[in-house]
Amino acid sequence: MTTVAEVIVKTLEAAGVRRCYGIPGDTLNHVTDAIRTSSIRWVHVRHEEAAGFAAGAEAMLTGELAACAGSCGPGGLHFINGLFESHRNRAPVVLIASQIVRDELGFDFPQEVDFKSVYASCTVFCEEIRTPAQARRMTAMAAQAALAKRGVAVLIVPADVSSAKAPAEPDFAVHRAQPVVRPSDAELDSLANALNSGKKVAIYGGSGCEHAHDAVVALAARLRAPVARTSRAKDFLEHDNPYDVGMTGIFGSESGYHALMACDVLLLLGCDFAWRQFYPEKATILQVDLDGSHLGRRHPVDIGVIGDIAPTLEALLPRIAQREDGAFLDECLKHHRKAEEAQAKHATVGKGGAIHPQYLTETISRHAAPDAIFTADGGSPMVWCLRHIASTGRNRTVVSLSHGTMANAMPQALGAKAAFPDRQAISLSGDGGIAMLLGDLLTAVQEKLPIKVAVYNNGALDFVEIEQKVEGLLDAYTDLVNPDFARVAEAIGFRAQRVEKAEDLDAAVQAWLAEPGPALLDVVTDRFELVTPPSVKPGQVAGMALYSAKAVLGGRGGDVLGMVRNLLS
Repeated sequence: MTTVAEVIVKTLEAAGVRRCYGIPGDTLNHVTDAIRTSSIRWVHVRHEEAAGFAAGAEAMLTGELAACAGSCGPGGLHFINGLFESHRNRAPVVLIASQIVRDELGFDFPQEVDFKSVYASCTVFCEEIRTPAQARRMTAMAAQAALAKRGVAVLIVPADVSSAKAPAEPDFAVHRAQPVVRPSDAELDSLANALNSGKKVAIYGGSGCEHAHDAVVALAARLRAPVARTSRAKDFLEHDNPYDVGMTGIFGSESGYHALMACDVLLLLGCDFAWRQFYPEKATILQVDLDGSHLGRRHPVDIGVIGDIAPTLEALLPRIAQREDGAFLDECLKHHRKAEEAQAKHATVGKGGAIHPQYLTETISRHAAPDAIFTADGGSPMVWCLRHIASTGRNRTVVSLSHGTMANAMPQALGAKAAFPDRQAISLSGDGGIAMLLGDLLTAVQEKLPIKVAVYNNGALDFVEIEQKVEGLLDAYTDLVNPDFARVAEAIGFRAQRVEKAEDLDAAVQAWLAEPGPALLDVVTDRFELVTPPSVKPGQVAGMALYSAKAVLGGRGGDVLGMVRNLLS
């Protein structure tokens, strides 16, 4: 007898699923048994949130469908934060959310949860298989929605449905359309006229430029235009780009910010950057995006068109006149050189042998493989990753930008390593983040996923502490009493080392990366390192001054001295 569970698994298998992350449980038993006899690898995590992160990282990096699965009630609920992150990263993931038997639904039965209402806001598809006859079609539609709309699909499966005999169904399957989308000729002419008439043209690229590096560089060369980028576009536009002037936004640099603020025509390419204060007030703004709902969503635009970036720029380029005046580009590149020099000052050994987090990050970047995959926890590790991991055109960075969660890095590294066993998967973890899902270090050992975890151990929720200080508040409840993470990791089965002196760091990083199995590096970093935005507002200066006054009056002058020392070093 073929069960509904077997039909679900075979349909997902045909749709490209290679791994399923989760924890088994009673209502999921027929599904896990079907996976056992399939080609899909079951990755047994210790917390379902980690499964959501891992599946999302795999899907984001491969572009293929990844799966996760959990039991009814609490098991299915635990996925939500990892799946919110995956959905906001536009990662095609399917969650099999097993449910109690249908006869008990609606009677407040133990572990009954209305998954449809819970997951409505973070999915592109969320439906229940109500009868065995729906199984193949509903599973195919869930997989197709996740792939076509680039997001999370939830398939709710009551236990009595998954165990039932599967009736004959039509051969529903997943189809992958690959249209080439570009604006009309009239729209391209309008874009070209605006770009050709500008005196100071800047390009601002986002994640939509993933397959458009050469086209963006060619357009920048024709326009003599600086190319600023969002954080998501780091992997796609930073490398081999003589027109790159860095990121803008709160994690960016002064040079990226300057390019956008000083231009008179700004071309937005595949970016949906949310902070309106980082858009120019007076420039003519043009926008190209594959999703029409993004046009003008963050800031008013003068021309908005729908299109894939690469084919749109290929059609646009013949309409663009070669610009000879490179004064604005030269000005922006000069700003970029100064911004890089300023950031590099802190990527060195600190006074008294202190380990700046920037120095740790650049040391890792220097010794990592050219095709390494870096994941970074929300907060300061994410900033150091975006600023100090050099893009090679082959490496990748996975960070939590739209969702801004803690604890994402280590489980995302698990998913990256499962999908790419021959590439380094390096987690840049905050001490708060690693502690939050510490149990899933066990997954790396059990599933033989030799990830590399670097812990930025500064004894504080660093980013929260900075936010409090900027508001003129004394930092409160941000202290962390941490263990020796190296000893904890060794007890779990990792090779681990603790580093407290900068002079020991280089050799420790090389040994850590060379370990054949999972390895953890617990690095004591300078607590007083500030994440400075590209443009400091008067209110932020006033807030830091107020914090300093309160700290001194409260007997915490040493904290102020540490902060000032880093600013002046």
